Amino acid sequence: MTVHSKNNSAEKTTLVERAMEEICQRISNQRLAPGTKLPSIRQFASQMQVSKSTIVIAYDRLAAQGTIKPRSGSGFFVAGALVPLTLMQHKPQAEHEIDPLWVSRQSLKATDNALKPGCGWLPASWMPQESIRRALRSLSRAEQPTLSEYGTPKGFPPLREHLLRQMAQKQISATLDQVILTSSGTEAIDLLCRYFLEPGDTVLVDDPCYFNFHALLKAHRVKVVSAPYTKNGPDIELFEQVLLEHQPRIYITNSAIHNPTGAILSPTIAHQLLKLAEISNLIIIEDDIFSDLEATPAPRLAAMDGLNKVIHIGSFSKTISAAARCGFIAARKDWVEGLIDLKIATSFGGNPFAAELTWRVLQDGNYRKHLHKLRQRLSSAMGKTSSRLIDIGIKPWLVPQAGMYLWCKLPNGLQATSIAKKAHSKGIILAPGSVFSLKKSANQYLRFNVSQSTDPKIYEALELIITQESCP
Repeated sequence: MTVHSKNNSAEKTTLVERAMEEICQRISNQRLAPGTKLPSIRQFASQMQVSKSTIVIAYDRLAAQGTIKPRSGSGFFVAGALVPLTLMQHKPQAEHEIDPLWVSRQSLKATDNALKPGCGWLPASWMPQESIRRALRSLSRAEQPTLSEYGTPKGFPPLREHLLRQMAQKQISATLDQVILTSSGTEAIDLLCRYFLEPGDTVLVDDPCYFNFHALLKAHRVKVVSAPYTKNGPDIELFEQVLLEHQPRIYITNSAIHNPTGAILSPTIAHQLLKLAEISNLIIIEDDIFSDLEATPAPRLAAMDGLNKVIHIGSFSKTISAAARCGFIAARKDWVEGLIDLKIATSFGGNPFAAELTWRVLQDGNYRKHLHKLRQRLSSAMGKTSSRLIDIGIKPWLVPQAGMYLWCKLPNGLQATSIAKKAHSKGIILAPGSVFSLKKSANQYLRFNVSQSTDPKIYEALELIITQESCP
C-alpha cells in the first residue's frame, strides 16, 4: 500500500531527500551505471512507498544537480557516477600563509562547530531574522519587474532616500543624485578604485586597518603606504610625512568605529586631516559600515568636507544580513555620473532584489528596536570579553565606546601568528594583528569580535596556548 506524503512541508522534504539519497546510493554502488534509465516515476514511487509528486520533485532536484538527465518522452537517465562523501579521500591541503585573506578564508569555510572570535560579523541569531522573513514574504508579492528585471543604474530610489535621511542625522548633506547603490561595501571600494586608480598609483591606509583593504588594493596593483593610527585618529605628523614623501592618490579609513581598533576620530584630528587632504589633493574614502552600531554619532569627514574630496560609503551587512548584500556610495555628482558608467560596465544593474529587501527591513517598525537591543548586547559582550581577556593576560588597547571589536595586546611579547595557528588546530579562528598592519608591526595584537567571543572554551584554549608559548 502506497503511503502518500502529508501536507507537512518538513515531512515532504524528508521523503524527497530519502528518494534522492536512494538514487545516489544506487549510482555510487554501480547498480545504476552512467547512461542507465531510471525507474519510472510511478514505479519508483511504488518502490519507495511515497507519492508520485515526491518522486517528481526528487528527480527534478537530481536533474538540477546534474546527477541525472531528462530525455523528452523517454524518462530520466544517469548522467554520471557519484562517490559518497563518506568514502571520499582528501589529502590534507598545505597550510595557507597567514596573510590579509587568512582570517576571511578560515572564517567563511569554518564548520558550524568552529569558534570564530576573529571573524568580522555578528552571529546569525543576533540578526533581525523575523524582519527579513517578513520582508521576503512582502517582496514575493511585488510587481514582476522587481523580481525579474535589472535595477536602475543608481539603484532603488526609496532606499537612496532613506540613506539621505540617515546621512543627514550625521550632518552629511547630499542630494539623491549623489547616492549610488552597490552590491556591498567591498564592491563600493572596488568600484572607486577602478574609477580613480591606475596600476602603480599610491594609496594610503591606516596602520592597523581592515585587512581586506590590503587584499583589495593588491588586486588593483597599486602601491600601498600607511600611517600609524592612534586612539584619536591617524598620527597627523607622520600622516603629513607620508603625504609629502609618497603623494598618495587616495586615503581609505573608518572615521567612526575604526576597524580593528574601535577608536573614534576626534574633531581636532579630523579638521587637521582635511586641511592636509586639501593641500595635497587627496581623495578620502570614508568607510562607515559600522554606523548603526553607534549610540552617539561620531564626527564624519564627509560632513565636515561637504562631499567635496571625501567619499562616504557603507553597507548593511553588519546589522541586517551578509547574505543579502547591499551597499552604497555618496559622492560628488560628477564622480557619481562616472561611477554609474563603470557600474553598468562591471555589474550592469546591480542587485535590485537585495536593495528592496534591505529597504523593507529598514521600514519595518522593529528595526529601531533591533538596533537598540543589538547595541545593548554588544556593550554587555564588550565588558565581559574585556574582563575575560584581562584575566588571562591579554590587555585591550582601549575599550571602545561602541562596535564589536576589541584590539588587544598579547602578554610577554608573544606572537599573534603563532597563537592563531595553534588556536586554529583547536577549532578556534583568531585574527592576528599582522594581517591588519602593512608594516607587520602589530604581531603582538589580536582583534576580538565580542559577539563571537562568548564561549568559555575560547578563553580556556587561549590560556593554555599562552602558557605553552611563554615556557622556554
